[in-house]
Amino acid sequence: MSEKDFTVLDLLDLDLHGYNSLNLHCIAGRRGLSRKITIPDINRPGLALSGFLDSFAYQRVQLFGRGEYAYLQKLENENNYDSIRRIFSFEIPCAIFTHGLQPSVNFLSIAEENACPILSTNLESTDFSTRLLRVFSNIYAPKKTMHGVLVEVYGIGILLSGESGVGKSETALELVERGHRLVADDIVELRCVNGNTVLGQGANKFISHHMEIRGLGIINISQLYGVGAIREQKEVQLVVKLEAWNQNKVYDRLGTETHTIDVLGIKIPLIEVPVKPGRNIPIIIEAAAMNERLKSMGVYSAREFNQNVLKWIESGESQSAYYTRDDSY
Repeated sequence: MSEKDFTVLDLLDLDLHGYNSLNLHCIAGRRGLSRKITIPDINRPGLALSGFLDSFAYQRVQLFGRGEYAYLQKLENENNYDSIRRIFSFEIPCAIFTHGLQPSVNFLSIAEENACPILSTNLESTDFSTRLLRVFSNIYAPKKTMHGVLVEVYGIGILLSGESGVGKSETALELVERGHRLVADDIVELRCVNGNTVLGQGANKFISHHMEIRGLGIINISQLYGVGAIREQKEVQLVVKLEAWNQNKVYDRLGTETHTIDVLGIKIPLIEVPVKPGRNIPIIIEAAAMNERLKSMGVYSAREFNQNVLKWIESGESQSAYYTRDDSY
């Protein structure tokens, strides 16, 4: 299902728990549950209820809190339903009442006539708005899939990329053996959330925690190592590209330059790790994860090393390391 096909019924069917739960149920307008939600935002229809319909954001989900509900009661007492009928003349996706509020029979009747879904939740308006916008942010986020393995190492989300057969799954398996966690193997789905964060998860949640090891076959990581060895999703904070060792290529030996890769418009740090017999790739990745955590704390080891070398050269102490007293004459 793409975000363009996301309907009110899909919103009701979302399997959300805990602080993500919306606690929604439909109280009227079931014929309109197939209406699509095309704009991931909320509108408070206070001005529309008062009769001002210029720039009415009818494409958004309409949220009725205590203020709007009080005004509806005022219209009910005045037997004035004109503004309500005008609102429902627009094809709004749905109307949601918070605080467990129940609209009047006349309001529900008008909604039924126009096949507009009316939903209710027991959450407060502010809390519900925050949760719904978070849900929309996940559903409508830009997405792409990448071939690779996503692991969490020392709290850092690392996407292992590289050609098929270079050893990504074997490296991830060793990392899991060393106490780190697997997020997804083979196909990783990436989403850009809030315009500055790339979240990764398995493209298929039913097989994302399975791993293919050549010569061994398919293994279930959660069954072999326990549920503590897996995660459902993780922010991608570092991309490690594994490649076969090329003796003609000059690899970075100092780490003073920062390389990045563009993922859904977000620049993510990139390091290239050459693979050859004798190199312990999992330990290198662990060191890269800890180094990335240091960078997030403002500590850049390579830059400090470079500055210390320059200071050592400028101090003149470097000459005494290469010249004896006789050499100075």
